[in-house]
Amino acid sequence: MNLMEEQSVEDLADLLYNFLPGSGNSRTAFPLAAATVQSEDLWVAGSKRPAIVHLLSEMLGHRRHKFGPLILTIVRQSMTWRRGRGEPLTRDEVVRLNEVLLRLSIKIPELNDQDFLDSLHRPDTRREDSAPQDGSRPTEEVARNLSQRLIRLYDHPPQRRGYEYERFLTDLFDAYGLAPRSPFKLVGEQIDGSFKLHGETYLVEAKWHAGKTGQSDLLTFAGKVAGKATWSRGLFISNSGFSDDGLKAFGSGRRTNIICADGLDLHEVVHNGLSLVEILEEKLRRAAETNRAFVPVRELQR
Repeated sequence: MNLMEEQSVEDLADLLYNFLPGSGNSRTAFPLAAATVQSEDLWVAGSKRPAIVHLLSEMLGHRRHKFGPLILTIVRQSMTWRRGRGEPLTRDEVVRLNEVLLRLSIKIPELNDQDFLDSLHRPDTRREDSAPQDGSRPTEEVARNLSQRLIRLYDHPPQRRGYEYERFLTDLFDAYGLAPRSPFKLVGEQIDGSFKLHGETYLVEAKWHAGKTGQSDLLTFAGKVAGKATWSRGLFISNSGFSDDGLKAFGSGRRTNIICADGLDLHEVVHNGLSLVEILEEKLRRAAETNRAFVPVRELQR
């Protein structure tokens, strides 16, 4: 395989990771999907993601004629397995799958059928064109799902965590009718995106790393926001939080054009059923009053 194909396989492995389990039942699992297309010998028991990469690489390199049928089988089994878990396969996931497959010059007619795509689950959320941003909350089911996914992020290896974090943020903003650019874009350890709040566009930068975010990253993002349209604003999300020195230096002698949130903020929102819209509104108000880019949710609620 060439480098482009190798990268596409890595992207497919990330995307397909949650489609099926690696083992554990007799009806829906990656090794069973491989067996369906007479390629069970290519499934290597062990860690799930490396096994997926190996299966896809070997199929693409040596059994390309079976690659499409394998993907179609995975999708079919995933529709059953995911619905049983209460997390139905979504239209966005299949659309993204089709996009990656096209990079390999593979198009599966059944997966591109418009009726099929329209039949797939869309998260039960408030879209920009169907509900106002009035501070209301998503359904209990959606909120519970988001809370569980946020907690599970800590269980993933770093590369996988970045992809899951990207999906989580897209669905989080969508759940509150904030019209996220879908999907958010993962670049290294950084996620870039945007959302709309009361008609205003906000750029988003999200990081998941061990250390607290300091002045340098805040200045870089603020400069990026300033380089856009004059009305642009930004939200910086750092799961590990922000250093006190960094926040103090960032707020010294300049007006902030960004607001910040940390991982505990996100946890407070999804776990306690808070309104993300109201939290963002309050962060904006505090930033306007005090020029503080970061005021944690726990302080807003005092």
